[in-house]
Amino acid sequence: MIGAGWAGLAAAHVLAGRGYAVTVYEAAREVGGRARTVVARPGGPAFSAPLDNGQHLLLGAYTETLALMRELGQDPDALLLRAPLRLASADGRFALRAPRLPSPLHGVAALLGARGLSAGARWAALRFVLGLRAQGWLAAGRDPMPGQAGGSPTVARLLATWNQPREAVARLWRPLCLAALNTPPEQACARLFAAVLRDSLDAPRSHSDLLLPRCDLSSLWPRAAAARHQLRRGQAVRELVPGDERVLVDGEPYAAAVLAVPPGIAARLLPPHPAMQAVRQALRAFRHLPIATLTVRLAAPFRLAFPMLMLTEDAARGHLGQWVFDRRALLGHDEGHGELAVVVSAASDFEGRDRAACAAGLLDQLREQLAGQGAGGMPPVQDWELLVDKRATFAAVPDLARPGNATAWPRLALCGDWTDTGYPGTLEGAVRSGLEAGRLLADAADARG
Repeated sequence: MIGAGWAGLAAAHVLAGRGYAVTVYEAAREVGGRARTVVARPGGPAFSAPLDNGQHLLLGAYTETLALMRELGQDPDALLLRAPLRLASADGRFALRAPRLPSPLHGVAALLGARGLSAGARWAALRFVLGLRAQGWLAAGRDPMPGQAGGSPTVARLLATWNQPREAVARLWRPLCLAALNTPPEQACARLFAAVLRDSLDAPRSHSDLLLPRCDLSSLWPRAAAARHQLRRGQAVRELVPGDERVLVDGEPYAAAVLAVPPGIAARLLPPHPAMQAVRQALRAFRHLPIATLTVRLAAPFRLAFPMLMLTEDAARGHLGQWVFDRRALLGHDEGHGELAVVVSAASDFEGRDRAACAAGLLDQLREQLAGQGAGGMPPVQDWELLVDKRATFAAVPDLARPGNATAWPRLALCGDWTDTGYPGTLEGAVRSGLEAGRLLADAADARG
């Protein structure tokens, strides 16, 4: 196993369950890939619990991830806060909540009952969702789109063809698109966005539930998974030689291997092969977008009305945050101080900029938009840490070529959220890809006898 992210560890779990001993190579010191705990920098601010490389949210639709956690002895009910779908702005101007009704009535009621949208915007949003459902969630628009034959439009183009009012786009669809795809609507693939809506609104009601981690991400399940295998921590693979009888990993022979690394690294490790030329070209074409997370420690206790609230963007003022999470409420540590985490998706504006200036804009955004929270608004900031994951997800653009799990070598498989999962770069997509890669190799080994 090359890579101990969510995909690689899911593949390792399948192979171990089929009776195969697994060795896992991981270049980093911590397991979890793009959803992992980070080591605090020396002399940096002290927080009540470890920081992750980004604040993550799971959904009830993440059925394979939840099943994997249970198989590993990790209780989702204890490690995740489950709440019905709820989107509420920190300034109190917008709120949407799905009642406990059967699907799809819960989604209909949530849209029609949304506070902060005009009646026209609520009905337009409902028509959009019902229209996509009637089309089988193919996201092709109501009419053929010039220049889009056989492909997918952008999310912005799709919303325009369904006449979505500006207020619905700003309050609802843009934040959801950024959260789900980490790609601005003007660039994001409409079909992937529609798949996210399908699996949350046109599925069992519980699939739309929000699942908020109550622990650091590596402790959620990756460490429990890695502990079951031989882990070569801090060891980056330099050479991969797949063959008919074995696979050499840095010169060591293995019966099979899974390549569970980012696309660019996979392209570098894959040896030349006529049948893999298109795959290697596709791997090199991936573009990545960053996610920034500002963690704030406050000088006094502070609680949000709900552990996850929406923020309103104002780029001209440096107010680039889209969500704020209440770490104190989720993690349950240090009652004497509040802790918040602000998430900036598609955070290209932060690249190359001074961290203190970026943090200042986000802190100003918090003070302004949390003024109505608590008795006297947000307490003074005691300390902060800004983490920018430059390659957090691939850019989920239309018609992106994404390879499958199989390769030209029967003993080598690919996995990662960037494979052809039908989903954007989500944690569930990574897990599903890993499970499929593990099954692929195990089935092939069983067939060989």
